[in-house]
Amino acid sequence: MNETRERGLEFFSDVLGKDAGDMMRQAVEQDGFSSTLGQIAVDFAFGSVWTRPGLERKHRSLVVIAILIATRQTAELKNHFRIGLANGLTRTELEEAVIQSIPYLGLPACTQASSALIEVLRERGIDTQSKTTEERGLV
Repeated sequence: MNETRERGLEFFSDVLGKDAGDMMRQAVEQDGFSSTLGQIAVDFAFGSVWTRPGLERKHRSLVVIAILIATRQTAELKNHFRIGLANGLTRTELEEAVIQSIPYLGLPACTQASSALIEVLRERGIDTQSKTTEERGLV
């Protein structure tokens, strides 16, 4: 395995946990279609881009979160809310990132992002009381 892939797998384990890192390692070591996608993600996104100097991890998380809100990639957004928490972002900072996006991306995109954030905060035991827009019957 090359140095870039090892760096990417180390980053992945660091932000999503050892179990997720082990699963990713196993996925990229297999042959086939999905292993190629995993290799590209680990080598390029995690091993080359996320590990660059120049921005702190929490700032990189904010950039990625904003892009995922803009492109309405809710499933991937949940992963990056998890990564953002691991990178030191607080519940308040994540919520403010969603709010900051409203004037530029619109309320529907940010409402979806807010629901994804609430689901991740519940999963992590950080906020078990907040309700999504859907749960409040507003959509």
